[in-house]
Amino acid sequence: MVKVHYFFDPMCGWCYGASSLIAVLADMPEFEVVYHPGGMIPKRAIDPSFRHHILQADKQIADRTQVHFGEAYKARVAGEGEFVIDSYLPTQAFLVGIEMGIAPHLMLKAIQAAHYQDGRELDKPEALQTLAVSLGLDETTWQAKMASSAAVMMSEIERSHELMGPLQVNGYPTILIEKKGKLQRLTHSAYYGKPDEWKGYLSTLG
Repeated sequence: MVKVHYFFDPMCGWCYGASSLIAVLADMPEFEVVYHPGGMIPKRAIDPSFRHHILQADKQIADRTQVHFGEAYKARVAGEGEFVIDSYLPTQAFLVGIEMGIAPHLMLKAIQAAHYQDGRELDKPEALQTLAVSLGLDETTWQAKMASSAAVMMSEIERSHELMGPLQVNGYPTILIEKKGKLQRLTHSAYYGKPDEWKGYLSTLG
């Protein structure tokens, strides 16, 4: 089995754009995907002047990758209310979901859909709890694990940052394949919106 390292952030629009490519990777038994969360955005309210830039960037991502940005999400970004982004709590939820038996790519996909399609406020624990229950996870167990997993989440993000420098990873998403002790960057951006061609490319690497 060939190891693939995926540097990502759940609140990264281009990572959302790459979600179909990650799904292909996850479904190919010859690859083991190792997920490295980056902690891109500490919790903060986004300035209204920056929201227009976000919507413009999202349009570019949609055009390039064919992912769908939901009306509820776009209304939240463009609306009058506070728009808060937090990479850390969704990353914590991602790790807890995996611990409770959800496949990593499916947990990440669910978080991305909740944010980019449904416009849910994922800086709030109750929104992530509702998502977890919708995935069939036990609510009481989820609450207990979320209450005790912040340190683990921070450790995972710190470990990602320690790897990024030596590996020259300076943005998300970045995908590296590890073969015979050597790491090679995969040119995933050429395959945005082309999952079948991406699978063909990957089949030459396994």
